[in-house]
Amino acid sequence: MPPLAELFPDRDYRLHLTLRRAEPAEFFAGRDESGRLLAERAEWLACDSSRYAALLPAGRPLLAEFSAMAAEWGVGELKDAHALGLALEPDVLFLSPDADGQFRLQGGALCFPTGWALEEKLGQTLDVIHGPVPGLNTALAAPIHQFLSKLKPGVSFLRDNWGLAGSTALNLHPAQEIPPPAAPVALDELWLRVEHQALLALPATGGVAFGIRIALHRLDEVARSPAAGGLRRALESMPPAMVAYKRLEEVRTAVIALLG
Repeated sequence: MPPLAELFPDRDYRLHLTLRRAEPAEFFAGRDESGRLLAERAEWLACDSSRYAALLPAGRPLLAEFSAMAAEWGVGELKDAHALGLALEPDVLFLSPDADGQFRLQGGALCFPTGWALEEKLGQTLDVIHGPVPGLNTALAAPIHQFLSKLKPGVSFLRDNWGLAGSTALNLHPAQEIPPPAAPVALDELWLRVEHQALLALPATGGVAFGIRIALHRLDEVARSPAAGGLRRALESMPPAMVAYKRLEEVRTAVIALLG
């Protein structure tokens, strides 16, 4: 994963589709020697498997193709979405184009969502899924569609998304009702939550595997790092609609001051 300073260059906040190349195994293969990630995933799947793992019929060939790839990373056969959620550390979702060429979410395993529910988005197009994000479709819908349509096999393309959280919980499913960051602000009680994302072509089916790994960085440690200035500028320049979407209204001003 890139250094935090690379995620926060000294420029105003903007939506962008910045991608970098990597070998698929670098992202999808196991790296948590403690086993805690897989153990927590198993707990959530045991709690409510249908909430955290689901697959539409159109997603079955995508999973089968991904399973064949995962065998090269030492992962056993993935027979269904539940097995997918148990076997891999990152969340993995599957997209494929419909008859009109629009990419739709066909399912996968999402044990550590950042404020959204897999069961509510199944079968939806990316435009619908991204609809709640202010300005995203206007800025990036066309580039995203073009990129996915031309995605080359054999390599992962990585990008990152971030927000601030008032909890170390990995699972921020709406049903958990975990509150947003709140005043009074203490940097040692807030976390920079980074979604490291990967896009991997499934050439035989024409689909895409979308991987998500969550990383949490305590904000007082970020404040002492080279990323502090870029994060402060991003928060200062973030449009009000995006501040509201990221649920930062109550803490943004104080965090900016403390990062200074």
